[in-house]
Amino acid sequence: MPYETFLYDLTDGLATIRLNRPRTLNSLTFEVYAELVRATHDLRDDDAVRAVLITGEGRGFCSGGDVHEIIGELQKRDTQGLLAFTRLTGELTKGLLTIGKPTVAAINGIAAGAGTVIACSCDLRLGTPLTKFGFVFTRVGLTGADMGIAYLLPRLVGLAKATELLYLGDIVEADEALRIGLLNRLVQPEELETAARALATRLAQGPTFAMRMTKELIHKEYGMDLNAAIELEAQAQALCMQTLDHREGYQSFVEKRSPEFVGR
Repeated sequence: MPYETFLYDLTDGLATIRLNRPRTLNSLTFEVYAELVRATHDLRDDDAVRAVLITGEGRGFCSGGDVHEIIGELQKRDTQGLLAFTRLTGELTKGLLTIGKPTVAAINGIAAGAGTVIACSCDLRLGTPLTKFGFVFTRVGLTGADMGIAYLLPRLVGLAKATELLYLGDIVEADEALRIGLLNRLVQPEELETAARALATRLAQGPTFAMRMTKELIHKEYGMDLNAAIELEAQAQALCMQTLDHREGYQSFVEKRSPEFVGR
């Protein structure tokens, strides 16, 4: 599955996407968006992929839409053309949320605009003291709700804090991001790649089917009532109890060894 706008690697079940426009802090173009959307579909359907790591080359994770190649170009479009673009960007968020595999973001520097949405669409986020988040949409006269971030952010930091961030567009420094739940872990810059890869590899070595069910239920249950959530979990757990991975988990416990999950 060749990609032209970012770097891609698949090793031992871990797929790594590395945004690769370091001179613009990995800003997004129409082409990058389209390939990232395609990648989420490719990875979802590839049984060799068991977990996904997303990071950026150089000093930044992703600075959002490129000022000249996207924002300037959109000034020339009519409503239909603008809607085609905004729907494309939303497809990236949906693709990451429905990829069916655990996703980890290694946020090496600034995540701004669409970059914050990509990060928040991942299941786990690691950063360094250099990591910053900027939900900056309102600063340029756009709604703070973009690409599904008004759906995602309250689930991560709570409604009150999400409202503040999306209204004001203030930069969130790394320590604050960790405190409010935007980051799961904070490590030193020289440790980020190793720590993120170790975490993603651990997920890749886990029970893939059970991971997929967990991811799906986390998102589905948020708006459910208690009875519906319990019934959904009962059905999901009954399915997982029939998998080879569950049998291996039990057998390895009995035999006092590490499990070797196969993802089925």
